[in-house]
Amino acid sequence: MNSNPVTTNKLIPVPPHLKPFCVEQNYEKYTPIDHAVWRYVLRQNSAFLAEKGYGSYQDGMRVTGMSTESVPNIEEMNVQLSKMGWGAAAIDGFIPPVAFFDFQAHRLLPIAGDIRTLDHIAYTPAPDIIHESAGHAPMLHDPGYAEFLQFFGEIGAKALASKEDHDLYEAIRLLSIVKEDPRATAEQVQEAEDKLKQAEAAVTESSEAGDISKLYWWTVEYGLIGSVQDPKIYGAGLLSSMGESRALYRPHVQKVPFSLEVCSTKDYNITEPQPQLYVCENFEQLTEAVKAFAKTMAYQVGGTVSLQKALRSDNLATAVYSSGLQVSGTFTHLEYDGAGEAVYLKTTGPTMLSVENAMLAGHDLEYHGEGFGSPIGLLQGFETPLEDFTVAQLEEAGVKVGANAELLFASGVQVAGEVKYVQREKGKIVLIGFDNCTVTYGDTVLFQAEWGTFDMAVGAVITSVYAGAADRAAWASSTFSKSTLNTKRHDVTAEEQKLYDLYQSIRDLRESNAGDKEVQDVTASVASDLEAYPNDWLLRVEILELLAPKALAPELQEKIEAHLNELAATGEDLQELIENGVQLAR
Repeated sequence: MNSNPVTTNKLIPVPPHLKPFCVEQNYEKYTPIDHAVWRYVLRQNSAFLAEKGYGSYQDGMRVTGMSTESVPNIEEMNVQLSKMGWGAAAIDGFIPPVAFFDFQAHRLLPIAGDIRTLDHIAYTPAPDIIHESAGHAPMLHDPGYAEFLQFFGEIGAKALASKEDHDLYEAIRLLSIVKEDPRATAEQVQEAEDKLKQAEAAVTESSEAGDISKLYWWTVEYGLIGSVQDPKIYGAGLLSSMGESRALYRPHVQKVPFSLEVCSTKDYNITEPQPQLYVCENFEQLTEAVKAFAKTMAYQVGGTVSLQKALRSDNLATAVYSSGLQVSGTFTHLEYDGAGEAVYLKTTGPTMLSVENAMLAGHDLEYHGEGFGSPIGLLQGFETPLEDFTVAQLEEAGVKVGANAELLFASGVQVAGEVKYVQREKGKIVLIGFDNCTVTYGDTVLFQAEWGTFDMAVGAVITSVYAGAADRAAWASSTFSKSTLNTKRHDVTAEEQKLYDLYQSIRDLRESNAGDKEVQDVTASVASDLEAYPNDWLLRVEILELLAPKALAPELQEKIEAHLNELAATGEDLQELIENGVQLAR
């Protein structure tokens, strides 16, 4: 494998079907506390991960252009990542997993623009800019990881989910929004947690999307690399979580050798620290594992079992006939033969026909607005698949434009009508159109003449089934369903603004060339005003950062530390945050 990062300066455009998930970062919305939260986490992590992080992390922080001092600008990150053959796009919190994977398949890092609140500084269940940028982006500097992540995105974007999976996604998104909403009540949080538990309980059987999400969680998000005895962190969830990155080295967190079977079936809880973590040998091992997983997926297996997965999904999917014809829509019904094999498929609602991921002219969402149906299989009495028929074989089967024809499939499906057209693409017959057509299977009428032209898909077997549309640009915003839940913004109160102003004063002081006297005067003034906010610990730590290195204002330092000690005594988690902050300040 190439040991050198990709180098290019070409910006990667966001595909049309993914643009609905993109938002403006609105950089000016970040408050001085937001920048302080970023700074605290990045300073702590930089110190800790210099020893415990995977080797490429520190180099990755440097080449992505991120600063420990302020929240990154995603547009600027996009430019920096382009030098590694990647890009970045701002999104709104949790997006559907298949859409998230599709960004990565296009070498785009989807970055949630929101940032965790001070109350959740150590860990947040919601995707935020700390997790996405400081967690994922630096690792792209490693070519093995970048290749792994892109390939994971390619198969993840094709993974078929169940209806219950989609409901679970909505429940996770709701909880992540509520937990990061400072106005949310304890009752609202509990209600969201209860909905998540109900959604989790409703998932009674595994799906491709569910299994691949588990694999992603235990590798890309919470993976370790190296040896069980001396593992290094590469998972973005750990790289961006001070609490869990430190906790993983405690005895109660088990470190287990990576196993594809285990990591693709092991459940996880996004609201709690992980009780065990998995250690891979290298990224090549992970890439090979994902390739092995891909061989079990519907997009490589095809056939009836794959169509049934699309049926359970109750969402947009694509089935590919052996002729190369791609049928994209919501699959709602299958007809089976005596052996249980699907012999006729049906979609409901807008459907599109494509070949080689390009929509066929005249077979768009409007034309097939109410759905599509067609048989699967060989014609009775013919060993050659219909898609490979020559003109002579078509005539032998009675298929001639302008003439009536009766086609009997080996399955028993019968198509009778006037041949309107025969369409070939890439050397294969993909469609035969009939007017005044009736399609039956035993006593079941599948298509009636008064419904219009019957555009019959041609193909002996279904070779592939996957999530989403074949021509995603033509389907555009409908390719993936966007959640109706939006992250919440709240208006800043006068009391909050006063605290923001105090944070800004310290930030301005740190970035200036102020002399010792000015530093002492400003910090004393801010510390005095800060008495109105007795529970705020972070700004007090930042004041110590200015005073301690030069041993300025020892009495003020002593007073601040005494206050911080009182706050630290109120809880173990807060104690660790404060102690780490004070230690770094000194």
